[in-house]
Amino acid sequence: MKASSVIKITGILFIASVVWSCSALKPATRTENKYTPPRYNKQQDTVNVANLKWRAYFDDKNLVALIDTALHNNQELHIFLQEVEISKNEIRARKGEYLPFVNLAGGTGMEKSGRYTRMGALEHQLDIKPGTRFPEPMQDYLLGATASWEVDIWKKLRNSRKAAVMNYLASIEGKNFLVTNLIGEMADAYYELMALDNLLEIISRNIEIQSSALQVVTQQKESAKVTQLAVSRFEAQLLNTQNLQYEVRQRIVETENRIRFLSGKFSQPIARSSGSFLEIRLDSIQSGIPSQLLTNRPDIRQAEFELTASKLNVKVARASFYPSLGIRAGIGFQAFNPSFLINPESMVYNLAGDLMAPLVNRNAIKAAYNTANAKQVQAVYNYEQAILNAHLDVLNQLSKIDNYHNSFETKHREVDILMRSVTIAGNLFNSARADYAEVLLTQREALESKMDLVEIKMKQLNAKVNIYRALGGGWR
Repeated sequence: MKASSVIKITGILFIASVVWSCSALKPATRTENKYTPPRYNKQQDTVNVANLKWRAYFDDKNLVALIDTALHNNQELHIFLQEVEISKNEIRARKGEYLPFVNLAGGTGMEKSGRYTRMGALEHQLDIKPGTRFPEPMQDYLLGATASWEVDIWKKLRNSRKAAVMNYLASIEGKNFLVTNLIGEMADAYYELMALDNLLEIISRNIEIQSSALQVVTQQKESAKVTQLAVSRFEAQLLNTQNLQYEVRQRIVETENRIRFLSGKFSQPIARSSGSFLEIRLDSIQSGIPSQLLTNRPDIRQAEFELTASKLNVKVARASFYPSLGIRAGIGFQAFNPSFLINPESMVYNLAGDLMAPLVNRNAIKAAYNTANAKQVQAVYNYEQAILNAHLDVLNQLSKIDNYHNSFETKHREVDILMRSVTIAGNLFNSARADYAEVLLTQREALESKMDLVEIKMKQLNAKVNIYRALGGGWR
């Protein structure tokens, strides 16, 4: 099957599958629970995220400032921008190949023929003009211009330039895709840092609560109301909770340094409003129609440009089998004495044309043609993969947005119940109506549930970031 047929068939199949599957990308509506925390905004008039500017989507001023810094200083982005510049220069090089090459030439030299050689004998017998012998050695001066031009009969050179243009456009889309990922990585790291701050705050508060509980149990032990076992259990739980803070602090240091790396700064304070982390609102998401997905995703557009370039490269490789027409010309002045150089009698010129076609041993041309065909088929599969990945990515992220919202609501109610349970358990223990083990268990469950709530919120925000990347936003 020809590569062009593969392109047509696969293009029809994948666009049809995206149209059929993406018609249900909008999360299904469901009956609202009576409890609705203010952290999720269920608007009726949803907005296609891919059409939003990243400054509007990430409306945290601290995050916006970090992203701005990263877009100006990130080393990986600067490296890729040089790749774009290289692709741009490639266009100029390809354009120059199908234009005439004109060179200025100037030179000087000398030559002396042996007396008993053919040229030497002629020079000895003849005069340049009556009474003037050939100078020994014979000098030579040249001043002129040469031109060469390959006539682009089969559009080989022009198609090569068009392929370079497509590769340049693909590199621009690759840059846009890199910017999208850079913004996403920065947002993920920022939200993770806020989550870690909240985890550290939760641990610190629990350390205070458990320290107070340990003091109470110690006093009860002194009054013989409890045994040393209870004191040891409360103390062990306090030490366990204190130990949790060191891992969180290490993660904070690593996350801050990752943000500094992305922003291209060796050291800078990372400003964030961690206190409002659990109150960050998530508006309802609409993915838009499949055609917008194909238009907005930089990686899909990059694959499309690369596919077009590979098709042009096949035409270039095919044209190598055909004859090529070259024209060469030159004009100038040449004389043995500088005083005769600029003289009509010293003018020289030439004009030649050649038509050449490969006849024997065309293996190298065949190999180049087969390679171009293989790369075109490879580009087809890359294009298919980009569309399939984009489609499934959107489905996954929309599902995460919905499921993590439900999980956050459920976990939030669990935290409220457990926090009340901690107070109840403490009161029962003080009145000798509950065992210390029940108090310890309730405190541990409350701590774990609050930490789980922060983790779920972080996943929810990560899904917000990922859906923006999946829908092709973030680089404008």
